[in-house]
Amino acid sequence: MNEILEAFFVVFSLETVSMILLGVLAGIIIGALPGLTVNMGIALLLPLTYSFQGMTGILLLLGVYCGAVYGGSITAILISTPGTPASAATVLDGYPMAKKGEAGRALGLSTMGSMFGGLFSTVALVLIAPMLAQVATGFSAAEYFALAIFGISIITSVSSQSIIKGLMGGGIGLAIATVGLDPMTSGMRFTFDSVYLMGGISFIPVLVGLFAFSQGLLSFEENFREKQTGQVQIIKAAISRILPTWLDFKRVLPTYLRSSAIGTTIGAIPGTGGDIASFIAYNEAKRWSKHPEEFGHGSPEGVSAPEAGANAVSGGAMVPLMTLGIPGDGATAIIMGAFMVQGLALGPQLFTDHPVEVNTIFIGLFAANIFMGIMGFAFMRLFAKVMDVPRSVLVPVILVLCSVGAYSVNHSMTDVFVMMGSGFLAYIMIKLNFSMSPIVIGIILGPMAESNLRRALMMSEGDPSVFLTRPICATFLAIAILTLLLPIFGPGIKAYWKKRKAK
Repeated sequence: MNEILEAFFVVFSLETVSMILLGVLAGIIIGALPGLTVNMGIALLLPLTYSFQGMTGILLLLGVYCGAVYGGSITAILISTPGTPASAATVLDGYPMAKKGEAGRALGLSTMGSMFGGLFSTVALVLIAPMLAQVATGFSAAEYFALAIFGISIITSVSSQSIIKGLMGGGIGLAIATVGLDPMTSGMRFTFDSVYLMGGISFIPVLVGLFAFSQGLLSFEENFREKQTGQVQIIKAAISRILPTWLDFKRVLPTYLRSSAIGTTIGAIPGTGGDIASFIAYNEAKRWSKHPEEFGHGSPEGVSAPEAGANAVSGGAMVPLMTLGIPGDGATAIIMGAFMVQGLALGPQLFTDHPVEVNTIFIGLFAANIFMGIMGFAFMRLFAKVMDVPRSVLVPVILVLCSVGAYSVNHSMTDVFVMMGSGFLAYIMIKLNFSMSPIVIGIILGPMAESNLRRALMMSEGDPSVFLTRPICATFLAIAILTLLLPIFGPGIKAYWKKRKAK
């Protein structure tokens, strides 16, 4: 009880509340600007966490996470352009509602759904995470190695369009993680006699480059070739009543509950994300609806379902991150960097060694989602005007902030060059349809896999059977192998069974 009270006072201190509010506000604005992503927003503000003590910086990023996922629905409804991938399904019924003069109603339902989904998943996080962490306290080095391999395999296979590209991205991340001093022998690896590389490649500048600088370059390119004619106009006159009526709330409440459960479950699976959750929630809402014929023509459930599902991912994705040290999606992979900055080791030891910090995250997530809902209802018309900001103004600001953020980490121009190099690499890879998430996961989980592999072999006196004789370890490795093989052999197996059924 004392830990909960202490966490409550930490969250609602003036500094922390201000940072959560700032994070939510920045997230909504970033989400409402097409072309800017959740990951970019979090990566852009990640260097700021160096200047905060304790949990303030982490809660700032969680505020951005919650706000940005919701912010994408504003453009999805008003101009038929999802601000984030998670809001793509919201376009299907949100924009038709706006064309019918019900933009305010659609925005109100999306705001309520986003807040409902976020709070639902936070409750699930509070209930599930401590139990899962208790199970994980019995893990040895062998289990942690298998867990790291499981995390890498899941992310690389799900986050890219092809297994090869996913593995290549993960390989790049693992290669970056090996630069610097050997953790066991202190020997130099891939340093090329550079003093800077002896400490390894700085993690924060790489993240800023991969997610923020690259998106700035992509936005610059889009601005260069964008034509002013043919753009969909913002429906300004239709934003009237935003707060949903009691009848609307009763109608969509079952949809909110179902979609929130779907989003929380999907968020807890590493490698998934809000875009997957939103479309599954939308399909289920249509399947269970009493009026499925309204979907695609302005159905209230069609707006409520994807928003509740997408925002419920945030709490779900924090479950594997906090309990096992495996990010649930790209956003939590970047937030993991903030934990590293504060010296907090993720996993079961976080719950045993830092109970105040754990409860601070729980209460902070509740606060962030409530603030998001209040801001959404209070300042919706203001957020709608954010879309008028021209890219020609926005992109230079983003690129400058990337450089300032990278430099502020170690006050080194080398970090700025690393950030730019990572950004240009990411720009090229995005053009080739690579995902950035496997690279980040490789950087984060690579050292965990290496150190625990060597530690487990030392404890077993070089006997590799230790990874097969321990049930949990063998299970994680088996799932990892299946995850890697399924995309390769899955289509052939499906085709075989279809032929058998046809016969």
